[in-house]
Amino acid sequence: MHLSPTTFYFDLGSPYAYLTAERLGGVLGGEAPSGGAFVWQPISLGGLFKANGRSSWAVGDRDTRQQGIEEVERRARAYGLPELRWPEPWPSNYLFAMRVATYAFQLGRGEAFTLQAFRDAFQHGRDLALPEHVLRSAEQAGVDPDAARAATEEAQVKQALRAATDEAHARGVIGVPTLAVGGELFWGDDRLTDAAVALRG
Repeated sequence: MHLSPTTFYFDLGSPYAYLTAERLGGVLGGEAPSGGAFVWQPISLGGLFKANGRSSWAVGDRDTRQQGIEEVERRARAYGLPELRWPEPWPSNYLFAMRVATYAFQLGRGEAFTLQAFRDAFQHGRDLALPEHVLRSAEQAGVDPDAARAATEEAQVKQALRAATDEAHARGVIGVPTLAVGGELFWGDDRLTDAAVALRG
């Protein structure tokens, strides 16, 4: 897989990745991925955690989880985004959703699907562990839902997601959102501005 000079690694279960996706174009200069400035790369956060021996703050102790939720909501307000509506349950299993994302990028509809799915999850509170919610997002983004469902069972799509996750791990990615600018990694929604500075400098 060819690595773009700037790559946005994300998983649809991450609210911080949602915050980054909403701001990515504006902060990095508004260029679309098709312009070659950066690419959006879906990976499996569960697979990455397994490779790194880590886990999510959202499944830790109650206080850590609540603090994280409050911080996400505070940032969303600061960015002028709609009030968050958390899916129930959250987090859950996003493997199906990430395979659909992988397929959508193969069709050239990946960015549209990603933004739609993120908004459905964190603005409308839809659980993306449910295939019907994911396929609704796909249809709204111009991806045929029947084809998307079938693609999630294709070996090529499964392998593409697995390979992207393995490559992210090999590159040093330990979580999402991560922006890779050349050889430098910027992990976290709060590093987006730093990534922009590195990109321009």
